[in-house]
Amino acid sequence: MMHKEEFTMTTDTAKALFEPFRSPKLSLDNRIVMAPMTRGFSPGGVPGDDVAAYYRRRAENGVGLIVTEGTLINHPAAGASTKWPHFYGEEALNGWAGVVRAVHEAGGKIAPQLWHVGMARKAGTGTHPDAPSVGPSGLNLAGERAGEPLTEREIADLIAAYAQAAGDAKRLGFDGIELHGAHGYLIDQFFWAVTNVRTDAYGGDMLKRTRFAAEVIAACRRAVGPDFPIMLRYSQWKDGAYDAKLAATPDELARFLEPLVDAGADLFHCSTRRFWEPAFDDGADLNLAGWTKKLTGKPTVTVGSVGLDLEFTRFFKERKGAGTAGIEGLLERLARGEFDLVAVGRALLNDPEWAVKIREGRDDELRAFELEATQRLY
Repeated sequence: MMHKEEFTMTTDTAKALFEPFRSPKLSLDNRIVMAPMTRGFSPGGVPGDDVAAYYRRRAENGVGLIVTEGTLINHPAAGASTKWPHFYGEEALNGWAGVVRAVHEAGGKIAPQLWHVGMARKAGTGTHPDAPSVGPSGLNLAGERAGEPLTEREIADLIAAYAQAAGDAKRLGFDGIELHGAHGYLIDQFFWAVTNVRTDAYGGDMLKRTRFAAEVIAACRRAVGPDFPIMLRYSQWKDGAYDAKLAATPDELARFLEPLVDAGADLFHCSTRRFWEPAFDDGADLNLAGWTKKLTGKPTVTVGSVGLDLEFTRFFKERKGAGTAGIEGLLERLARGEFDLVAVGRALLNDPEWAVKIREGRDDELRAFELEATQRLY
């Protein structure tokens, strides 16, 4: 249900959300980002006209930047579904070229999220079911042995696959890329001590565990040149380990982020389940995006249950959708510069007009999120 007592949106209230964003490498008409959401409507890994129309619909309704669903890099064990889109091969890349055209024709901007799920992939799934799942130490998210550690040669091949995808994104006319380094997927598996117990240069202390991500970022930078935006999505939490921490204090977070900035990351997409929660138990009110901006000076994107009265992790557990919720607190944080951009996920999934309704103060027209929205492409 809509919380009327909490949510009385006006055009003045929403002003901060619709200020243009300007950084050295990325300019947007407003601060709204469509968060990446896995959809699975690309049979054989090829996005079609329906996928292009899906993204175009959000662009023509006022979303400043679209980050696509996760797109699989050119590696046989990158994904677990034959319907997740590829970001390699002529047919899939032609499909993505059509998506870019559709979004640009509608006046929007778009970046692909480049993805490898690592050991989160179940054996026997995806486009190449016979390929073994891979990860830094062959450990699943519970820290259990489920495969063999990656060799340094295999690591180099993975880095090259990310760079290939980045170069193709620029060639196709995308406006930037996002590297998926969150939620317990491949890059995050290198970050996390539970899944990375390597004793070579790619493992060890927190700083050493950033090496894989830093080399991926640097390789992508070489592939796209100095002026193309590279965004890294990262999180403290992992799928099934919501209390996980890569960094327990702001000082640790600063050390974690430094090599990623040095490697060439331009923006950070800081994934949390609830955007309003402080990142640390230190008495400060800053969320993860706030701390990341403060520590790096780089633009950041906040995300986590924006516009919803129920966090996304409870949707499927409790088998229900979510009502709309006020964003005044979010807007206050944005206006004072805690972060720069706001990613909206499931609120946009069922309501492609969410942004324009917020801009025009039409809160009474906002649609509640329904679980059925995940089963259709609208």
